[in-house]
Amino acid sequence: MQQKKIGYVVANFGGPRHLLEIEPFLKELLTDRDVIHTNFPKIVHRFLFSRVAKKRTKKVTVDYQSIGGKSPIYEDTEAVAECLRQHLKEPLITFHRYLQDTHAQFIKKIHQIPCDEIRVFPMFPQFTYATTGSIARWFRIHLQDSLVNKMRWIKSYPAHPAFVLAHQNAIKHYLKHHHLKEEETVLLFSAHGIPQKFMLSGDVYEDECQASFKYIMKAFPKTLGRLSYQSKFGRDEWLRPYTNEVCEAIKTWNQGRSNIVFIPVSFTSDHIETLFEIENDYMTIIKQQGLSAHRVPALTLDPNWIQAILDILLKETNLCSNQMLIRKN
Repeated sequence: MQQKKIGYVVANFGGPRHLLEIEPFLKELLTDRDVIHTNFPKIVHRFLFSRVAKKRTKKVTVDYQSIGGKSPIYEDTEAVAECLRQHLKEPLITFHRYLQDTHAQFIKKIHQIPCDEIRVFPMFPQFTYATTGSIARWFRIHLQDSLVNKMRWIKSYPAHPAFVLAHQNAIKHYLKHHHLKEEETVLLFSAHGIPQKFMLSGDVYEDECQASFKYIMKAFPKTLGRLSYQSKFGRDEWLRPYTNEVCEAIKTWNQGRSNIVFIPVSFTSDHIETLFEIENDYMTIIKQQGLSAHRVPALTLDPNWIQAILDILLKETNLCSNQMLIRKN
């Protein structure tokens, strides 16, 4: 029997590679109706949020300048893909959702993959329609049905043993390297927030974030752990508790522990949310209260993370079709 030929796609958001790319990146992000869900007609939604993107660009540009003038997500995703290619026998390509000028090359490459199945790995451990679902919808709209029908997705992996172990090892290494005692430490897991109303459409993101938190914490019984959500945008109620409010009230619940260690549990690569929002905003709040603030780096090229991706890609049998990941509007 002939062995099935498999090709792979590693999918991520992408991020501005230079300052001039910030506005088009924000426009693609904010006009995505899976990210900002409104009842406006499509043309009205795009017009309104294109203006919002233009306005936000001024502020966000200053933030990006403080972290080197770009996001590392594009380069990190390409580096992860190259590491994976060294272990896989089959072809592997990348997809960057909000970097529009990369899409034509992606479409060309995916048509050139000689395979019976395309296995898609999202760099988002916890599923939400606003990330993985958005990419699945883009594929449905922009790719031929013959390609989309070949796709089999790793929907998510919030409690997969390999993913959990990669985080546990990273945290253990950080605590040991910085001489932080568990009994004097708070592990503050900060996940990217989404609107609370998304849960009403069957989104499992909150449950999956809680699962990641629960399983990673099993290796640290002497620490105090909390899960919170960051990066709120707009007036809607988002998942709570908000990371900024948790930080502001830290002394009411930290039980006298002096070391506050942030864990970016939903970010597998550093971005503005970790390099600026956590390090500049949240860690500053902690330090202003006389406590020691730390952040475990995103997994990025950690060998344990690369091995985890390989384990999930090669051994996971519970795969989804592309259509199963798209929110019904």
